[in-house]
Amino acid sequence: MGDKVDAAEKADIETAIEALQEAIKGDDKAAIEEKTEALTALSGKLAEKMYADAGADGAAEEGSAEASSDANVDDVVDAEFEEVKDEEDNKK
Repeated sequence: MGDKVDAAEKADIETAIEALQEAIKGDDKAAIEEKTEALTALSGKLAEKMYADAGADGAAEEGSAEASSDANVDDVVDAEFEEVKDEEDNKK
């Protein structure tokens, strides 16, 4: 993930983390909430970008996954079974 994030975004998030950590050391609830919201906004943008990138990668791989799943349909084995209880289970 770190290699897909550009340096400016990474620096902004790291700065927001440090600011929140400093705010947590204090007693100002409003400052903590403000820093939390700022970090949430930045991380939300990052998550959105990661999902978009993953969606693009996933769409390309989806076609190959469908082709391989069609090939595996013939490998299905349907069988009947009978449950056998151990003698230890009967003693309990």
